[in-house]
Amino acid sequence: MRQFVITGAAGFIGFHATLALLKQEKDSVVVGIDNMNPYYDVELKRSRLAQLTDYPNFIFYAYDISSLEDMKCLTSRHPDTTHVLHLAAQAGVRHGLTHPLSYAHTNLLGFVHIIEACRHWKKLEHLLYASSSSVYGGNTKYPFSVQDPVRHPLSLYAATKQSNELIAYAYHHAFHLSCTALRFFTVYGPWGRPDMAIFLFTKALFEDQPLTLFNEGNMWRSFTFIDDIVDSVIHLLRAPPFTAPLYQLLNLGSNNMHSIKEVLEILEHLTQRKASIQREPAHIMDVPKTQAGLDHQDLIFESKTPLAVGLERFVTWYKQFYLGA
Repeated sequence: MRQFVITGAAGFIGFHATLALLKQEKDSVVVGIDNMNPYYDVELKRSRLAQLTDYPNFIFYAYDISSLEDMKCLTSRHPDTTHVLHLAAQAGVRHGLTHPLSYAHTNLLGFVHIIEACRHWKKLEHLLYASSSSVYGGNTKYPFSVQDPVRHPLSLYAATKQSNELIAYAYHHAFHLSCTALRFFTVYGPWGRPDMAIFLFTKALFEDQPLTLFNEGNMWRSFTFIDDIVDSVIHLLRAPPFTAPLYQLLNLGSNNMHSIKEVLEILEHLTQRKASIQREPAHIMDVPKTQAGLDHQDLIFESKTPLAVGLERFVTWYKQFYLGA
């Protein structure tokens, strides 16, 4: 029997991945952990979690990966873990300016705790963990390739994610640990994070409140719909790289770029509202463009959901969840 551990199970990607795995792996044990921190609305996290607890093969612990005691409890309770999907992290780029220690605790110490647990799980087949497109920093060669140098992160968050990749490589080298890093590109969709632009814009539009638009919306992103991401995540989790190298870096995101301005225009159409805009210059930690170069893994990831369709699905969910519509 396979035993899966998913960290950040009440988070955005973690919730969707856990739900998909529970539906597909009915004879396996799926263990979710999440410390339910208040970085954003805890009630949203609880509502996500409530969608998972009806499954009889789901076990949840409110563990903190930066706590050594919590991690000891996890490893002792589930010694036969075979697959780990590590998604727990302190997210956000600008938040690092005011809360740097939360990134060190969760993204650095927490990652070491997770990979140490993986080293001691004798039946472990694969560690699949979230990195980020932010590791590319100010790279101006598009699309981004995993072969590109990543020496100049523009935020503390990006630096911690790059550090995760280096730590994972060291463990792969020393202990032959099979691990794969996923550099996610601007994932969005239902149950999304309230600190992301799509959520913030939608909320402001429905509440007739002003919204902040940086650099006139002239920043471009590889917006990637959550369902497309999860399909690839679940496939990759169950398909570890058995042949050398056991260490992989993969981009996971749409190859198509769209501007923040275009996103806002689509949301205005979907909500039937006109935005009241407060304009700000580009933030020092924001990169002007991200574009996912898929290299050889284009056989693994397929971006099937057009931006307008994905945004419509998000707005429909938002109206149901927050407005009762």
